[in-house]
Amino acid sequence: MKKVLSILLTVIMILALVTGCGSQPTTQSQQPSEQPSPSKDAESPSAPAEKTKLTFAVQADSTDALNQLIAAFNDSSELYTVETVVMTNDSGNMHDQLLNSLSSKSGEYDVISMDVVWAGEFAAAGYLQPIDELLAAKGWKVTDFNAGSMASGKYKGKNYVLPYFPDLGFLFYRSDIVSSEDAQKLESGNYTWADLLAMAEKYKGQGGTKYGHVYQSGQYEGLVCNLNEFTANWTDVKGGLEVMNQFTKSDVTPKDILVYTEGETHNAFLNGESVFARNWPYMNGMAASGEYTVKGNQVGFAPLPGGGTVGGWILGINANAKNKAGAEEFLAFIAGPEGQKINATVGSYLPGFNALLTDADVLAKNALLTNQGFSNALAKTIARPVVANYSEISDQIQIKAHEYLSGNGQLDSAADTISGLLK
Repeated sequence: MKKVLSILLTVIMILALVTGCGSQPTTQSQQPSEQPSPSKDAESPSAPAEKTKLTFAVQADSTDALNQLIAAFNDSSELYTVETVVMTNDSGNMHDQLLNSLSSKSGEYDVISMDVVWAGEFAAAGYLQPIDELLAAKGWKVTDFNAGSMASGKYKGKNYVLPYFPDLGFLFYRSDIVSSEDAQKLESGNYTWADLLAMAEKYKGQGGTKYGHVYQSGQYEGLVCNLNEFTANWTDVKGGLEVMNQFTKSDVTPKDILVYTEGETHNAFLNGESVFARNWPYMNGMAASGEYTVKGNQVGFAPLPGGGTVGGWILGINANAKNKAGAEEFLAFIAGPEGQKINATVGSYLPGFNALLTDADVLAKNALLTNQGFSNALAKTIARPVVANYSEISDQIQIKAHEYLSGNGQLDSAADTISGLLK
């Protein structure tokens, strides 16, 4: 009996030991004796993810506007950070550099800045992404932006660009010579080329002047800009050529008007030789400097009868951008009210977002915008031809127009050729 009891006790002890060993792994998995070291991310669950980099191809900015634009976007965006690729300030070389990259379908640039005359070429080649969906998503209309800039980037019914900063041709006049009645008429824009010619004849010689009107008529791109204005954006090519020829042959313009570029124009006006001048905004800065015969307080501004040719720079998205969503976010920022206000207040550039034309901060930094005549001119900007082969078209327009204006060609031939080039 004692032997049986001894055997039973031994079996019970063995079973107890086995049961205890079998339950141990479960206990360890529920309450591990040694916790694994947490990862770096686990220690900092709120650490932001690394932002996606975007590239912006742009010329150097002599002001601090570009730096502040980039900094403001990078601070505000949760997903993206922009790096600028500063390109040559030689526009021709920049065009070729961009063309080499875009034609190879490279995504090295997400957003690019362009001279206004490049958009047609780049859009036709499929290098730019249309932005109509972006406009709709932002609730923006084409009319919210500078008209000429937008027209420069509209190709075959689609919009491809937004303004970076517009530039425009307009009329400068001697406010100390022109009567207040005529000045009011000019500034309203409610006058014709015939009216301007009559005023140029009326005021020529007053205040020590030699000429009535000066503008760009040499055989170069400036001639295309001026012809664009004389023809009311190519709506009347023959009539525009004829009126331009009337100015050329009259005694209100210099005898060598057919070699005039911007340089000859500003020299003639600022040295007190001409009552009127067609030029770009930079000439006002020269007058305001006080270094010339004509000072800033002797100058008035007005729109041109057919509207002023738009210049400046526009922005587009590379069709092969590595991150199109990011490119759209950056484009909307830099061309929208926040980015354009930085550009206007820090760099004193003309804003391409129209609502800023009445913004108090912008007006304080852009004296031209407080002038009603200039504001009217800015509202009437017109684009040069938006075509795939702009350089070739421009060269041929220059040749035919200059040939006619110099007396070596016929009006009908010039008008027919130019009209045919624009079809």
